[in-house]
Order: sequence, then C-alpha cells, then structure tokens
Amino acid sequence: MASEDGLSQSQTNVLPRAQQDAESNGVSPEQPENEEDVATRLPVDMYYQYDELYSKPFATPDSDIPENLLNLSHSFGYDCGRRANLQLLDESTLAFIAGNVLVMLDISTKQQHYLRSCSGGGIGAIMSHPSKEYFAVAEKGDQPFIVVYEYPSLQPYRVLRGGTALAYSYVDFSPDGSLLASMGSAPDYMLTLWDWKHEQVVLRCKAFSQEVYRVTFSPENPAHMTTSGSGHIKFWKMASTFTGLKLQGLLGMFGKTSLTDIECYVELPDGKVVSGSKWGNMLVWDGGLIKVEVCRKNKKTCHAGTIQQFSLDKGELMSIGADGAIRTWDLEIINTANASNDSGLFEMEPMNELRMGGKASLCSLVKSSVPESSIWFAQDSNGGVWRLDLSFSNISEEPTCLFTCHAGVIQGMDVSRASHLMATTALDCSVKVFDFLSKTELTCSQFKQGGTALIWAPSLVNEKGGLLVTGFQDGVVRLLELLDPQGVLAGRGDAELRLKQALKPHNAPVTAIAYERNGEVLATGSEEGTVFFFAVGEEYKPIGLINVPGPVQGLEWSPYSDCKSTLLVFCRSGHVVEVQPPEPVDQNTAKTYRLSGLPTRTFHFRSIRSRIKREEEVARRRVIKEARRIKSEERRRKAKEQGLEPTEEELQEKEEEEDDEDLPSIFIPEPPSPLFCGFRSEPGMFWLSMGGYDSGFLYHCRFSEEDQDRDPKGEPQDEPFAFLAVHNADGDPIHTVSFSEDQQLMLCGMHSGVLRAYPLGPADQRSLSSLGAYWALSLHDNQYGHLRHARFSHDGRFVLTAGEDGNIFSLSVPLPREHSPPESPRAKVPSPREGVEMEGQAVDIEDAAAYSIETAKQRLELDRLKQQAEASKTERRREMTQLRKRFRELLRLNDGLPERVRLPRTEFEERQMRDAMARGTEERVAATRRELAWEQERNTIALEKLQQRFRDAVSWDTITVSAVDSEDRVSTYRLPAQVEVRGHGASGAGGARDGPGQPGAQGRRGSRMEPGKDGGRKDAAGERQHASHLSAGTPGGPKVAGMQAERLQRAAEKAERAQAQIDTWKKKWAELYAAKPDENCEDPADVLAIQQAVENMGDFKLKTDQDYSVPEHLRTSADKKRADLVALEGQVYAKKTEMNARVVALRDAKVRLVSRQRRWSRRLQRVGQQLPPHLVHPVPAPPLVLRPEEVPERRLRYSRATLERYAALRADGPTNQTQEGKGQTPLEQLEQEMLGAEEEEEEDEAGEEDGTPYSAVESNDIPMPSAMPVVTELEKELRMEQEIRLTYEQDCLLEQMAEARAGFDGELRLLRHQKLELDCQVKRADLQQVTLFQELLLLQDFEDSQSPLQGRLQAHRDDERGIMDQLDGCGEKLEAKRDDIGKLQESDQAMMAALQVSVGKNHPLADFLTRVFKKKIKRVKAKEPGEEEEEEMDSEEEEDEDSDEDDSVSNGDEALDDSVCPPNCELELFEMVIQMREQRLDLEDHLAEERAAAESLRKEYDSLDKKLKVVQASVKAAEEQLEMLSRELQQRLNQLYVVVPLRLHQIEFVRGGAVPSDLSQAVVVDRGVVPGLQARVQGLQAEKQQQREQYRLARQQHVLLLHHRAHMEAQLLEAEQRCTLKQMQKLGRLVDVEALPSLVANMNLQQEKSRLDTQLREAARAKETKRWEAKLDKAQQALMEVTRAHTKRLVKKNTLICGKRKLEELMKVRQKKKRGQFDGQRLREDLGRLRRLVRTQREEAQVIRREIHILSRKGGPVLPPQQVTSRPHTAGLLPPLPLQGGFVGNVSPKMWRTNRRAARRTDEGPSPGNQSGVM
Repeated sequence: MASEDGLSQSQTNVLPRAQQDAESNGVSPEQPENEEDVATRLPVDMYYQYDELYSKPFATPDSDIPENLLNLSHSFGYDCGRRANLQLLDESTLAFIAGNVLVMLDISTKQQHYLRSCSGGGIGAIMSHPSKEYFAVAEKGDQPFIVVYEYPSLQPYRVLRGGTALAYSYVDFSPDGSLLASMGSAPDYMLTLWDWKHEQVVLRCKAFSQEVYRVTFSPENPAHMTTSGSGHIKFWKMASTFTGLKLQGLLGMFGKTSLTDIECYVELPDGKVVSGSKWGNMLVWDGGLIKVEVCRKNKKTCHAGTIQQFSLDKGELMSIGADGAIRTWDLEIINTANASNDSGLFEMEPMNELRMGGKASLCSLVKSSVPESSIWFAQDSNGGVWRLDLSFSNISEEPTCLFTCHAGVIQGMDVSRASHLMATTALDCSVKVFDFLSKTELTCSQFKQGGTALIWAPSLVNEKGGLLVTGFQDGVVRLLELLDPQGVLAGRGDAELRLKQALKPHNAPVTAIAYERNGEVLATGSEEGTVFFFAVGEEYKPIGLINVPGPVQGLEWSPYSDCKSTLLVFCRSGHVVEVQPPEPVDQNTAKTYRLSGLPTRTFHFRSIRSRIKREEEVARRRVIKEARRIKSEERRRKAKEQGLEPTEEELQEKEEEEDDEDLPSIFIPEPPSPLFCGFRSEPGMFWLSMGGYDSGFLYHCRFSEEDQDRDPKGEPQDEPFAFLAVHNADGDPIHTVSFSEDQQLMLCGMHSGVLRAYPLGPADQRSLSSLGAYWALSLHDNQYGHLRHARFSHDGRFVLTAGEDGNIFSLSVPLPREHSPPESPRAKVPSPREGVEMEGQAVDIEDAAAYSIETAKQRLELDRLKQQAEASKTERRREMTQLRKRFRELLRLNDGLPERVRLPRTEFEERQMRDAMARGTEERVAATRRELAWEQERNTIALEKLQQRFRDAVSWDTITVSAVDSEDRVSTYRLPAQVEVRGHGASGAGGARDGPGQPGAQGRRGSRMEPGKDGGRKDAAGERQHASHLSAGTPGGPKVAGMQAERLQRAAEKAERAQAQIDTWKKKWAELYAAKPDENCEDPADVLAIQQAVENMGDFKLKTDQDYSVPEHLRTSADKKRADLVALEGQVYAKKTEMNARVVALRDAKVRLVSRQRRWSRRLQRVGQQLPPHLVHPVPAPPLVLRPEEVPERRLRYSRATLERYAALRADGPTNQTQEGKGQTPLEQLEQEMLGAEEEEEEDEAGEEDGTPYSAVESNDIPMPSAMPVVTELEKELRMEQEIRLTYEQDCLLEQMAEARAGFDGELRLLRHQKLELDCQVKRADLQQVTLFQELLLLQDFEDSQSPLQGRLQAHRDDERGIMDQLDGCGEKLEAKRDDIGKLQESDQAMMAALQVSVGKNHPLADFLTRVFKKKIKRVKAKEPGEEEEEEMDSEEEEDEDSDEDDSVSNGDEALDDSVCPPNCELELFEMVIQMREQRLDLEDHLAEERAAAESLRKEYDSLDKKLKVVQASVKAAEEQLEMLSRELQQRLNQLYVVVPLRLHQIEFVRGGAVPSDLSQAVVVDRGVVPGLQARVQGLQAEKQQQREQYRLARQQHVLLLHHRAHMEAQLLEAEQRCTLKQMQKLGRLVDVEALPSLVANMNLQQEKSRLDTQLREAARAKETKRWEAKLDKAQQALMEVTRAHTKRLVKKNTLICGKRKLEELMKVRQKKKRGQFDGQRLREDLGRLRRLVRTQREEAQVIRREIHILSRKGGPVLPPQQVTSRPHTAGLLPPLPLQGGFVGNVSPKMWRTNRRAARRTDEGPSPGNQSGVM
C-alpha cells in the first residue's frame, strides 16, 4: 500500500531543514565522519517540515482526481483496547491513537486536533517526554519512523529511522529524557536504545522470540531497563565488555509459579521489580527470580483479572486492574515480604481502593503534571476516558467520564436518509447515534447482548426517518425509534432511542438486514445460514424463513429498474442465492415458518485466478515470441541481403521457441476463498469481491438459466464470465462497496483499512466499465483495522467509515464556492410520532436462551404432540387398571375353588410374554449402555486427566497436624511427583587422556622393559634362530638311539636340575626387579605430601584475582553443575520426604489417639453415670476431632452414594443455602457429611474393639437406682466398694488421657522444632540452588564458546596421543632394527672369527682364502617376467667391471683363480670357504635390508617428531584459549552473589571498635577453622624443622648409596668380563647359558628336532631333486645337441685322420719315391704345427673335465664322460651349454666368464709347469 498511501511522496523528502540548507550550499549530508559531526549537523533549532513528512492521500497519476477529494472532519472512535493508548500532553490536552491519526483532545472544549502518520501504515505507540515539551510517535509500515514532535508547536523535531522492520509496539523516554527506548513487534522484536536528539542508535538487541508488550527505564538507574510480554519478563542492563558497550538481558525464571503473560511491572527503589499476572496477583522479582507472590487475605487475588498497570506515587504502590479497581499497597511491606510457607504466597490487604462503576475495565493511567496533584486520567478498554481523583480522602471527586466510544469492532453502521445522523453498534452491547454535523454523540442505549448489524429504515417505511433496525448476537432483531425527547418530556436530552418491537428470528448472530424496495418486506440474515422475512407494518409480522448454503454476509434487494423484486443473498462460503419475496397470504405457518416452493437461483463461485494468471503468462509469452520473431526476421533479412547462412544463435533461438516452459497449472484453493461483499450490476448479474487466494479482482458473475431449480447446496460450481483487476489489491481485498446518490463515485473499504474512491462515468450503471483511476487514503489501522462500513450522507457532503479497530471517521467533501454551508450547525432529530407518550414500554427479549420464532413454533407443535401422547398414556393406564382388577378377581375365584380343580399360579403366567419382556429389558439396558458408552468413556478419560493433573502430579499433599492442648501445628511439604532425571554427566576434556594408570600409558611403559627380564630370552631366541640358520645347509641330522638316548636322558635330567636352579634365580631376580623402583618413580608418601603442599602452600592467586587459573580438577561444566543441581534437589526431596513420613506417622498416631480418647470418653461417661454427681470429674474439653486439613486424602474418596448425594445437593443447592443461611457450596456440605460419616464409622469400629484395660469393670457394674427405700449394710459396703473402684478407674482414665495428650503434644513440638531446623536447611539449600542455577546459566552461556575449544583441544590431544603412540611404536621398531643390525654384525664378526679358526694363522693360502671369503659378488636376484633384457646386460657389464677390479686388486695372486680350488689347497676347506662366503653374502644382504628399513624408520620417526611438535603447539594454543575463557568464566562466576546468613555475634571483622558498613574485605570462614589454622601455623613450623633434619640425613644416605652403587657396578662389570672370558675359552663364542642345557640335553627336543630336520631335509631334497630333474632334462637335451655337434666334429676328424693316414701313406710312398725332394726344414714345421694342435685339444679336454668337476661339486648331477676329440686350432673353446637360466647347472655367469678368461690365457701359451706337451 505504499503507492496508495503517499509513502513515495513523504519518505523521499524527509530531510531536516539543516540538511536541506546544507544541500543548497553544496554540502553532502551523507556519511558523517563521527558523532561530533552528527551533533553539529543536528542543531538544537533544527526542525522538519510536517507538510513534507506526513502521508498524503494517493491519487492515480495523470488523473483529474483532486488530492483533497475528502478531508478528515472528526473521529468518533477510540482504539481503547490498545496498550498505553493515552498520554497527557498538558493539563488540558490528551493524546491517543486512532488508526493512522493521532488525536489530541482538548478536555475542556472537547475539540480535536489531528496529526497523520508519516508512513501511512498506522501508528504503533506514543509517549510523552518527561518535560512535556516533546512527544514521540512510533509508527508502523515498512521500516517505520519514530517522529519526535515538539509541543505545543507540533513541529517534527527528530525522525529516528531503522529501529525495526514493520512496526513499533512501545516506546519510553529515560527519566532524564536524554534517551529513548523503542520495542519492535514481529518479526524482529528489536529493542533499540536511541540518542534521539542526535538521531543515533546507542544500542540494539533482540529482546525476545515472542511478543513484547512494553519496555521502560529504571527510575533510579538509567542503565537498567525492563521488558515484559508474552510469558516472560526480562531485566536489562548496559554493560561494558571487551567489544564495547552492550545490552545484557536476564530472563526472569518463574520457578514454581505458573507461567503468565506480564502486562505491567514497576521497579522499586531498591532494585526489586513488582509485576502483575493474568490471575490478578502481584509477583515480586529479585535477581531474576520470584521472591514472593502477593495476594489478599484468605488467598484472594489482588485483582479479579489481569493487572494492567503499576505506579509508584508518594511512597505507595498503585495497581490498576482490568476489573475496574484501583488499589494502593504499602510499599514497605511488599519490599520486605517473604513467603510464610511452601506456597510462596504473602497475604496482605490494600490500603485504599477505588472501584469504577458499571463495566469499566481500566488498562492505563497517566498522572496530571501539576505538582502535588492527585488527578489521574484513565483509559477504559470498555470504551472511554476517565478523570479520577486518587487522593482517597473524604473530599475526593467522583470519577468523571471525559470521552465515550465503542469498545471493539464496529459491527454495524448506517446513516439517516433525511438528516446528518449516524447510528452504530458493536459487541459492547451498545447502540449509539451521532450527529456528525455537530460532531457530538446524541444518545446511547445499552442491551444485554452485543449488536452485530444495523440499518436505518427508508422513508417509505418511516417518513420521519427515525426508525433503526438492529440485529444482535443472540439472534434478536430490535426496532428502535429515534426521537427528540423534548417533544415528549422536557429536559431529557437531545435524542433518545425507544424500543418499538423486539423479535427473535434466529438462534445465531444477525449479520445482515435489508428492506425491500417498496418497504413492504424486511429480510434478516444470520450466521446459521437462514434468511427470515417479515411483513412491514405498525407491528412487524413474521412471514417465514429459508435456508441458504452458508453464513449470510450481505442482503441486497433489486432496484426499481428491475421488472420484479428479488433478493440477493451473499453467503460467506461463496454462494449467491437469488430468491423472490414470499407473499404473506400464501404461506401456511400453522406448523412451521419454513418456506418452500420459492423460486430461487444459486451461484457457487469457482476460482479463476489461476486461469487468469495462466492467460496473462500466455499473453506475456506471446508478446515475447512476437518480439523475437520480428527481431529474427530482421536479422534473417539482413543476413539474406549480405548472403550469410543462419548462425548457431539463430538456430538456438528456434529451438528455444519450440521448447517453451510449462504454463502455470490450474489451482483451486481448498477451503474456498471467503466472500467479503457483493452488489448488483444488471438483472441476473452481480459483482463479487473475494478474499484469500482470489483477492485482487472484482468478479462479474451471473446466474445460469438451466440451473434455476438446482439444489443450493449442490456440488457444481460456476465461474465468473468477466473480471476486473483491482490495482495493488493482491492480499488486500475489498470489504465493503458503497455508491453515491448520483452513482458517480464508488467507495471501497479495503482490508488494510484504506478508503478508496473510484470516479464512475455517467453510463456505467454499475457495469464499472470506466473503473481505473482512484483516490485512496489510509484511515484505519493497517494491520487489524479492516474497513467494514463506508457510507455517504444523505446529501453527499460527508463520508462515514467504520473499521474493526473501533474507529469511526467522518470525512467531508469540499463544496464548490457557490454552495453555502447549512444554516443550522446541528442535525435535525426526528420528532416523536403522535401518541407515543401514551404507549407503554415494548416487551424486550433479554434472555439469550429464549426461543426463536421458528423454535417457538416447533415447540408449540411439540407440546401439542406431547399432550396427545399424555392423553394416550392415560387411556392406556386406565385400561391396564381394569385388566389388573379382572386379573385379581380371577385369582380370588381360583383360590376359592377346591384343591383338585384349582389351577396353579404358573398357569396364569405367560412365559413367552415374560421372556419377551425380559429380553426387551435387556435390549433396552444394552442400548442404553451403548448410548452412554461415549459419555462414560469421556468422563472416564476426564477423570484420569484430572487425577494425572492434580493427584498423580503430587506425591505428598499438605497435611497439617495440630496439637491437642496448644496452637502448635506442623505441616508436611507439598511435593510434586519426582521426575526421573537422566544423568547429563559426560567425561571431561581430560577424561580421554591416558593418565599414569591408563592402559595406554601402561602399554607404552611396558614396551621399555628391563634388560635383564626379557632381553636374555630374546637374545637366546635370536642366537638359536641364527644357529639354526647357519646349520640349515648342512646335510643330515642327529639321530637319537641307543647309548646316545641314555646320555641324552642323563643330560636332560641334569638340564632340568639346572633349569630349576635357573628358575629359582629368575624368580629371585624378578622379585628383586619388582622391588626395584623406577628411575622416575617417587615415594607415594612424598607424592601425597607434595600434592598437599602444592594445594595448601605457596603464593596462590585468589579466585577474584585476574590471573587466577582454575586447576584442571576444579574446573566444572554445565553437565557437572546440572548434576549438582539434580543431586541437591534429590537430597532436599529425600529430606522432605523423610520429614513428611514422620509427620504422617504423627498424624496416624493422632488418629489412634483420637480413637483411644473416644473409647476413654465413652468409658468415662458410663463411669460417671454410675458414680454420684459429686464424684464425677468433667471430661476434658474440647473433644479430640480430626480436622479436614489433617486428613485431606478423604476428600478424594468417593463412591456411587457419594456421587448421588453430590448430585442431590447440587440440585437442591440454592434452596438449602437459602434455608440454612450458611452460604456453603454443595461440595463443602458433602465434605462435612463425609467427614461426619467417617467419624461415626470410626466410633463404631472403636466401640467394637476391646482395647480398654478396665473393661472387666463393666461386668461388675451394679445398677444403682435413684431411690431405694431401704439400704442394708451389705449394700452400702458394696456401693462403697464400687464407688472406690469406679473413682480409681475414672482417675486412671483421666490420667491416661492427660498423659496421651501431653505425650502427643510433646512429640509434635519436638517434630515442629526439627521441621523448623529442616526449613532452615531447605532455605539454605534453596539459596544454594539459586547460586547453582545462576552458575548453570553462566556455564550454559559459555558452553557455546567453550565446547568448540574443548572439542578442538580434545582433537589435538587425540592427535598428540596418536602421534606419540606412533612414535613409541616407531622407536620400538627402530630399536629392534638396531638390535637386529647389531646381532647381524656380531654374526659377521663371529663368521670371520670362525674362518680364521678354520683356516689358521700359518696356512700358506690364508690370504687367498680370506680374499675368496671377502670377495664381493653381486648375485642376480629373481627378475619379474617382462623385464627388459637391457637391465641384464647392464648388470653383466657392471659385474665384469667389479670382477676386473677384483682382479686388479690381487696383484700378487694373479696365478691363483679364486673361483677354482688351488692345487695345494684342500678341496673341503675351499668348499667350506665358498659356503661361508655365500652365508656372508646372505648376511650382508640381510644387513643391507635391515639398514634400509632402519633408515626408513628413522625418517618416519623424524617426520612424526616434527608433526608432534606442531600438534603440541596447537594443544598449547588451545589450552591457552581455553584458559582465557576459563578465567573469564571464573570472573563472571565471581560476580554472582552467594547468600550466607550470619548473626551479629558471628561478625568479628571490627575496625575502630565497630563493625564497618562495608564488609567486602571480610572473609567468611567456619568458626572452628580459625583455631585449626592457628594450630596449623605452629605445626608447620615444627614440621619445617623436622623436614630439614630429614633432608640432611637423606643427603648423607644418598651419598653413601652412590658409593655402594659404584662399587657394585664395578664388581658386576668384573663378573661379566670373567663370564665372557670363560665362554670364549670354553665355547669360542658368547652363548645363552640358560638355554644351553636345554638345547644339549633335552631328549624330547632332540628327537623332535631330529625328526623335524629330517622332514625338512627330505622336503628340501625332494624339492631340489624335482628342480634338478627338470634341469637335468634340459641339460640332457643340450648335451645331446652338443653330442651331435661333437659327433659331427669327430666324424669330420675321423675323415681327416683317414685322409691324413692316406696322405701319410701316399707321402711315404712318394717319399720313398721322392725322398730327396724335401728338405728337413719343411718337416720340422709340419711337426711343430701338429704338436700345437694336439696340445690345444688336450687343453680343451682339461677345460671340459674341469667344468664337469665343478658341476658335480655344486651338488648337481654328474655328467657322463664324453670323448674329447681334437679340433682345429681355429675352432677355439667349446661354447657353454645353454639351459634355463642361461648356463649349465649352478655355474654362474661370472664363473663362466672366469673360465673363459683362463681358457684364453691357456690358449695364448702353455704355463711354465705344463710346457711338456703330450702327443
């Protein structure tokens, strides 16, 4: 509604004059640098322009509608239900809010002045300045303003912006007027503190999450404020924090008091706060808790209803209640009040009281500003403003009503057709008539029920225009005549309403009234969905009624332009019914007034809003598509002209056009939208204004012709055929429509309280074809002031509006200059009709339960039917009586017959009839039970709920036990049922850490064990493993049999004895090591003493010190504090329960005492009857009785008889109360009767018991007649004896009764004293509970900040523990690796030593064998399949280089090949060296792997160490943050007050001989602590001397022990050296002496070991055999190939030999022939060549044999010998045998290359030792 209400015109120009001047001078008013600049920009004399600030009427732009179309003339209403809607501006001016207008009422002249709101959204709150020079107006709307006006100039002085989002609910100035506090309403509930003179926000904070009613400053301390509202009260203070000044709120805790909305409160001078409650008592708050609840005597409430306001005046507390009472209370008594019992109530009576007459309900008061004045002005929520004199003296003035109005929603309003009169009615049961020309109220009439509808009768019905028809809540319609009483009785006033006739056509509120156009028929509609017709005349006659589909919203008759008269009925459910008026003569109303057969047409509205939106979306898309099409065609045309192809963008646009989004779906709201109003347009057509989803449109509808006879409540629905969109009305529907007399202006009352005026064209005729431009003015409250009525005056000069906010406005239409105002300033009141003074008062219907016309008709018919039924019953009874007489006569005749002919009685009974009657009775009983089942179940559930709510919720009710002979009393505690509280305990942040006794720490410590405990075993195991590793390759194994078994048996026995001795030693060593303390271990006594010293000695900081650090074990949390609260409550509950049990036991003792006293009293009475009067002692009075408060459980006992008696008492309650005059309720009477009945039962039971010790006397009682003529001596003696016995019995009984009474009273006094002590303890516990609760609140506030820190710290500590565990594990692994490396190095040294021992020092080839042992050979590891062969070649080259280097090293041994056993060396020794070299190489490989693993572990350890340092730094930072937060928490905890009750003699803090007033420097300690502290000082001094002496002796002993330790270490070292030497001498190496006997002599072990070694060897041999068989197969294949090649060579050689032989033979032949042809030189050359050939072949054969020998020595199969044939010198050596892996057997590539080099050396020439070749 911003555009309507002129917000765009007002808010954009809200600039003060100073800023406008600054802008005119070129200075920008925005972004001030600091507060000093703001102060200079807002000078004291700066004002805003009101004309630019206030909200103006809205008119459609570019229209001819003038802005002053309507002007506010007068306000007849008052929003009296609004909180604090009354302020005093000066002694003669009151201000209050009326919608969008602030009304200033002159008390003396009753003149009104107005200020419009600036936002146009309404006014939220007003408040006057303490100096009365200013007043603040807090508004509503979007980002509303607070405008501070100067008074009396009414100029806007300051404008405060941005305090809330939508509306303000309350504002208040500080006592000195410098600050302003504002409270926002939903949704933000923002509390803002303003420096209003500088328009600056000082502080801002959200007050609460629910509605806040008010905010006020403390009158004593401006830094304190209080807010209250829905279910809460909150106490605020401005506190300085490390981030600056902040608002800190403390929410009030109700505790045991029921939660209540707090409308008002007041702060007392000492800081306590007194607030009201919705049940009328006063609550005294102290420190955020309820100290006491104040009520009146006998627990009456202070007010009958909500307390609306408090005020402090002249040292008295004044309370104003909704019950219309003003009471003053003694402030001193309230300030010091304390609850007398557990109920928390404090009873007192008011000092003075003023009760308003009538139905006044006061909600706020303002005091006159005149000093020492007792005049107050009160706001009455029932409609009015009062002037009160609260001096409470004999000369006090009576309350004076200054202003009256309707209270609540204006339900009905209409104007006179002949005068400037207006009539209104509301739910406040009043009908008012106003003269809006003279702006006065003429008359007011009060009724029993509230008015709901009103219409002014037209002139056709009443020519003088003085008839009003008003409908009321109870369905009554009253005809009221307005007349001038001066024409009847002089001096009665200006006008009077006279009841003419009262009718009741409905049973529900009347909602609409309408006269037919000819004035002959009156129609009324109601919420029950009925329309009643009356025939109009001097007396209105009922015609009949019809039913319509829903509650009637409006009635409209057809105008004269229609051919026939019809009535349109608008129903709230969306139905519209058209009905023709009935003819009175055609209706038969003998039995009912319901009309049937009337022609009707029905229209049921169906929503079309979603279809409208869909069509709008389709139109919008069509426009967009058309624009795209035109743009695309233009682009294509240009592209075509340029000869270009369509681009991707164009193709994409085409696809987008094809793929449109889905259209909005059709939506029908459920439930349907309500119908607000409607009016006719043409015959059969009408306009409707709907609410809810369908708002924002006027729908044009018409009846369907084919559905004329359709059921009105049928399901089919109709759609409007046209609609008009109402501008800016979405969510703001039209509530009412009214037309001017000339039909040229249409008024619309909107849901938002805005009045709209639409000019219409001359040809519209309600077709609304020219509806468009409009004028709008925001009048009523925009949130709840829905404008329901808008009317033109009869002459069109005024417009009257009424809304749901209770306001009534009169607006004037500016007249042209040629029109002169009326001559008379007052409206004309109709004169009375003739004879009215002679008429009597019409009969009114005041009973709301009276029958309506139709109900009365139905009742008459029902009564007639009942009379007929009664007559029929009487006839039936008469017939039954005659039948009974005849039956009795037959029985008499039958009885007179003889026995043989007499019929038995059963023959006269009809069994079938009896059975049928019994079945009928059972069926009726079952039917009745079924009918009452629901009611029975409902009552059962209600009873269970009541018991759960009131009985089961209380475990101990209040039981008060009274003493017998005193006024002492003791009561139980009323305890609620204890609710099981689940533990909230959780482990603290340090709970997860491994302490000294945690498993994790133990595990880490356990990993660092003593060397002597497990180290020996570990070393022995390692030695055994190593030994087994060394012996794994040796063939064969020991076999245990024969003599060896016996030897082993003896050795085993010896080993067992040795092992037993070793175990004994181990046990002693274990005991010794167990007794040995850890190096870091300390004496527990010393640890405890140090801990006590740390806790109790040294320079410790106090808790109040800024640097105080809370120890870890003393830190608390919300869970621990909650557990402490629960434990404290449990202890208190247990103590109270124990005391209650004792009180109940005392009550039971009293019950037994009462029973005994009654028996004794009866016995005393019988004894007294037998004794002479002068010997009779009176019975102790008063007699013992049990009071109702002593047995409250009896009130809950009931039976069917009790319920029936209660029903009877309730039915006869008024009669009994009147007759007895006691004024008791039936429940109280029933309780007394039940108590009396129970006492009688107890007396009867006591009479039956035999508990009197003197019951034997009764059997000896001798009757003593009153007069005996002759008394013998014996009788005298017997009488004397009896008198003595009875006198003794009487004395005994009296003594017992007195003793029992005294004993009971003594027990009660003792228990009362103990209960008082327990009360003190409970009070102290309550104080402790308050402290714990305050600490809990603080801890909960700090938990939000502390929990993330603790979680972060816990996560860091977990990481630290994890890293430390990893470090420990990594360190252990690294230590183990180092041990393994050391052992491997020792094994290497041992192997070297074994080699030296095996070879010997004097061996000629020792160096050679040592070089062979130490030679570095790189062995080929198993390659993964798929690896490249290049790597193998590289490795071969590297090996060649290594071998070359090895060869180059051995300069002196070039002739010896380290791969071949030298000739002068034993083969076994060489093989052992080779085998030991292989073992050394394995050991070196293992050592390299271990070193690599150790290096990896070392790097991992270093990385973890760095990570640990980072995590420890994070832990330290988190601990520091947590420590800072803990210190802040401790400081906040230190600020809490702890109550310590002290007596004066307990205060020993004396200065100057007197107790100072300031005890802040005192320390509260227990009295018994001081002597203990003094004794402790002396004890500490003596202990100090003793500790010094002990320290000196300990130092001496420490030095002595150090000397002993050094001596023992030297002896131990010497013993270890001797042991090592012995082992080396005997065994040659260090062995495990403990394991040696068991390894040597354990027969079973040897057997198992032998068997296991055998199996392992067999498995290894089988596996090796299988592997070598596969190799053998491949070698045989290779051998066959080689053999074939050699065979070919041999064949070739054989051929050559044969050829040679032939040649030799031929040569011999030729030599013989030519012997002399050759010389000797040629022959020598041939012989040398042949010899070289033979030598070469021989060497090749040796090489082959050597290879075969090497292969057989490696464990492979021995190749069969092969024939070696010589070959030519050029053939060279034989190639190696190709096998899997590349070579034969186990010959490595290196060995093969060595052989090749040896062969090459041989090929070069024979060695010196082999120069003699063999041919």
